[in-house]
Amino acid sequence: MDRFVVAICVFALWIPGVRMAVAQDVPGIEICTVEKAMERRTSCLQSNIEFLQKTIAKLDLEHRQKLDAAKAQIEALKANIAVLQKAAGDLQATQQKMADELKKKADSPPAKEARPPKDAIRDGAKENAK
Repeated sequence: MDRFVVAICVFALWIPGVRMAVAQDVPGIEICTVEKAMERRTSCLQSNIEFLQKTIAKLDLEHRQKLDAAKAQIEALKANIAVLQKAAGDLQATQQKMADELKKKADSPPAKEARPPKDAIRDGAKENAK
């Protein structure tokens, strides 16, 4: 007979729409003022306290992980800023150096045009005459 009852219960679990009532305690805040017995009220309050402590611990862990990730990201961004600042400084130094060189070239008197030697002029004139 016991096997028959177990078989029917197992079969009932497989049939869609048929559910057996299973007692389960869903964690959460309960309204403890409805309890008349002091022991039950105390137990209810203790359950609420445990639930809140677990929730706070879970949220604390999550927020610490988020803060640690944010701190790591901030440090990485600071390192990137330092690299970019160095590169910008190098570019500015190079630009200033080039500007100084151009200014020196502009301030110096133009070089005299190089004249070919007199012999070269004569030789060129003879070749043109032929």
